[in-house]
Parts: sequence; C-alpha cells; structure tokens
Amino acid sequence: MAMNVVARRALQVFWKRYPQAEIPLGTWYQIVSKGEWSGPADLKRAFGNNVDFVGDNRAIFDIGGNKYRLVVHFSYKFKTALIKLSVRTQSMTA
Repeated sequence: MAMNVVARRALQVFWKRYPQAEIPLGTWYQIVSKGEWSGPADLKRAFGNNVDFVGDNRAIFDIGGNKYRLVVHFSYKFKTALIKLSVRTQSMTA
C-alpha cells in the first residue's frame, strides 16, 4: 500500500510563494506518495544524505539541492506522512 501524504496543500501554498520550489517539492511528493516505506531505513535508502531523522518519527528532507527543508511526521504502521513544515534555507537569501 502506498503512503498517504497529508497536507499537500501546505506544499502548494509554499510553492506559490516560492515558484522555483514547485518542481523539487512536486518530485518529492510523487516519490513519497508512491513509496512502500516501512521505516526510516527505507527512506534513507531512497533519499540518502538528503534525509535526517529526529525524534517522534519525524524526518527532515533537504529539497532542491538543500534550498528548502521539509519536516514530515511518518506513521509507518498507518502508511501516512504528515507534512509539518516547509522552509527556505538561509543560502537562498544571499
């Protein structure tokens, strides 16, 4: 069963503010929503150094060459990913 990504609207709002984020965030959404993730190791295999894990089943993704960060809470048991936060990194303001 594929992963249900909750709060896609948050991504859409973000990429309306930062149009250059639409393609990398859309790509992330497609990969995660079609994946069969049973735990952090599966995400690490797919995203490599572009994902880090923090407590409470949360993952921080580096998106678009580390231009954006995406914080997502995963419930592997229920095949759900809840988008918590999208941010633009400091390197984009220089």
